[in-house]
Amino acid sequence: MSDYQTLQVRSGDGAWHITLNRPEVRNAMSLLMVQELRAVLAQAEQSGAARVLVLRGAGDHFCAGADLKDMAAARMKQAQAPAGADLIAQVNAAFGELCVAYAQTGLVVVAVLQGSVMGGGLGLACVADIALADETASLRLPEVTLGVLPAQIAPFLVQRLGYSEARRLAVCAVRIDAQQALALRLVHGVYAPALLDDAVNQLLQDILQCAPGAVAATKALMALALTHAPADLVEHAAQVFSAAAQGPEGIEGALAFIQKRKPDWAVA
Repeated sequence: MSDYQTLQVRSGDGAWHITLNRPEVRNAMSLLMVQELRAVLAQAEQSGAARVLVLRGAGDHFCAGADLKDMAAARMKQAQAPAGADLIAQVNAAFGELCVAYAQTGLVVVAVLQGSVMGGGLGLACVADIALADETASLRLPEVTLGVLPAQIAPFLVQRLGYSEARRLAVCAVRIDAQQALALRLVHGVYAPALLDDAVNQLLQDILQCAPGAVAATKALMALALTHAPADLVEHAAQVFSAAAQGPEGIEGALAFIQKRKPDWAVA
């Protein structure tokens, strides 16, 4: 496990727990944190042992959004940049690439939300496969109140909520609590703070009983379903199903069912 300046990372039993570790600024996301989140994802994917990534924040907050000091520094550098160079766009694109990487990974991504979940923090919640919150969570997109826009977050918010609700949250910068987020299906469960860890542990048990290759293939197929009509996916879906059924996970799953035991995905 590599050393990180803005993250705490621990792994075991297929789950990598990634904690945003800047509690003094409510885990505001610096450019270094963006880079380290990309690095730990690549490390997890290459490990061969990771099944689930659990994202949470140190202290009482998940993430208060972008570190405005980075934006101020980018503005200062932009004034001295050569013609045609757009350093602010580069910083913004780096966060967008982070969101895309976490959205497209074959690993299951779980976001555990507490306290402030703002801007880029809300973006991370939207790219997670599953988001659980405790009752302290407060979610908001404040960008338009600062004269900017939730540029990289907007596509994922639309995917999560649909166009109408995503537009409302983005243009009004309204703050919503955990129960309102649950009603919108922005999060998938809300718990008392003392019960949140138990809920996460139960979720991990549910995920880890599933075949990792089948999970990754399912995520990829569902992503295609966002942009393709069902009729256009029939042949492709049949092919990926056949490959899974004839592959080691499909064989192990069938044997385990017949033998009335839990499948051993480590040998599949």
